[in-house]
Amino acid sequence: MTEKIKNKDELMSCGERESRRIVLDIAERVLERLDGYRRVKELVSLSGDTLRVGDRTWDLSKKRNVYLVGAGKACNAMAMAVDEILGDRLTKGICIVKIKESSDVYQNTEIITGGHPLPNEEGVKGCLKILELIERSGPGDLFISVMSGGSTALMCCPVEGITLEEERAAADIMLKSGADVNAINAVRRHISRMNGGRMAQRIKERGAELIGIDIYDAAGMEATGDILKPRDFHGTPMGPDNTTLEDARAMIRDYALEDRLPESIVRFLNECGPEGETPKEFPEFTYFVINTVPDSCIYGKEAAESMGLAAHILTTTIEGESSEAGVMMASIAREIQRTGNPVKAPCVLLSSGETTTKILDEETVKGHGGPSQELVTGFATAASDIPGACMYSMDTEGTDGTTDAAGGITDSTTYRSAGEAGVDLRQALREHATNEALSRLGSVVMTGNTGTNLCDLNILYVPTL
Repeated sequence: MTEKIKNKDELMSCGERESRRIVLDIAERVLERLDGYRRVKELVSLSGDTLRVGDRTWDLSKKRNVYLVGAGKACNAMAMAVDEILGDRLTKGICIVKIKESSDVYQNTEIITGGHPLPNEEGVKGCLKILELIERSGPGDLFISVMSGGSTALMCCPVEGITLEEERAAADIMLKSGADVNAINAVRRHISRMNGGRMAQRIKERGAELIGIDIYDAAGMEATGDILKPRDFHGTPMGPDNTTLEDARAMIRDYALEDRLPESIVRFLNECGPEGETPKEFPEFTYFVINTVPDSCIYGKEAAESMGLAAHILTTTIEGESSEAGVMMASIAREIQRTGNPVKAPCVLLSSGETTTKILDEETVKGHGGPSQELVTGFATAASDIPGACMYSMDTEGTDGTTDAAGGITDSTTYRSAGEAGVDLRQALREHATNEALSRLGSVVMTGNTGTNLCDLNILYVPTL
């Protein structure tokens, strides 16, 4: 089995080595269980003409064409599994991904590298190819759609009157506004020809059928449970949208973006009528969910307990400023180690969700980083008096913020080591240059594509004093 964390030896060569080993082992086990290739193989099988997805079956002898479409940061692994299972029974596949790895090999599927978090021209071209495929379809055709987080950016295809450059500018402004992803997506879905269920709407209009398979990265959804059972589903291009035009307008008002976003986008959202609303139901389509955000914490708890450690899930909906969340984690660790409240050490604390980094002035940015790297850096600034405490945070899809790093790991010795190395961690936070700082300290986590995408996973280990 190939390890997901590619630089584990480097990460364990400094700092609190045993504490680092514990959190890295837990993370490795979680990522292996969440891998989308593995999960799709558990869900989908083909025997003769019978396609089985979960507890449902389809007779492919009655289908004219079978198409695969998809997008997302974990789409590579999901699409590869479907492509392998269907083989020559797959008429054509088109998927848009963030990063194509050299190990990504497909038989009948075209892989297009789109842009994330900011959309790009290739993503638009990929969307137009998918739309062309849909326009050629009709009754008797079957679409299998594999989607994960990131599909909103990767499937950027703005409505008439809005340019790609304007959507890119809007995405950049909103991502730095401090707004949560649901608020941002309310805007992005309503200015798209693909997102918010628009792609599924076009499939429905052609009379074709859709099976949706999703890794759902929205915080607040319940744990996956039995992946073989179809689910009610909302979001991404293939499902009905649970955000509204009014949500999009409220996002712009709440974050005072009326004068910062491109005028064409504000005008479209304010002036479009009911025809600008996204579709709200597709009862004729079948949806399966193979991962949700709480899964990472549940699997992390199981992994820790199998290692003989007490483990507790703090929250699966963490949000707020990343560096401040790191400081809060240090405060919790200190309380546990010194008083045994709210739980006794040694223990592992797990959390998932999506913290954010607010950047209102580009002049402050002197380097690179991401929410997970800022979280562990914040932890390091406050953890020097908590012997052995170790904090791991990663964006589970394998790229954190503007970097190719998955996240970072720090411990109670990191702040002192940084000072000895001439690295000012507080300045790195002020200048949003945590990637450069953590790289100098051997504390940047590298994974590449992980095969999943469930927002952020945070693992905190607190030993006894």
